Amino acid sequence: MLSNILNFIKKSFNELKKVNWLSSYETLRLTGEVIVFSLIFAIIYGIVDALLVGLLFK
Repeated sequence: MLSNILNFIKKSFNELKKVNWLSSYETLRLTGEVIVFSLIFAIIYGIVDALLVGLLFK
């Protein structure tokens, strides 16, 4: 049982060595894109929400 768990952990670490990780620059750039998109979406969503509330309760 313990040997199966250790074998699984060893194989998992070997697989992680094969992964192509992003550079720190790419990670920061993509994180920035997600933040900008989220802010734009939140602003648009807020405007549409305010318009609908104004139409429903007028």
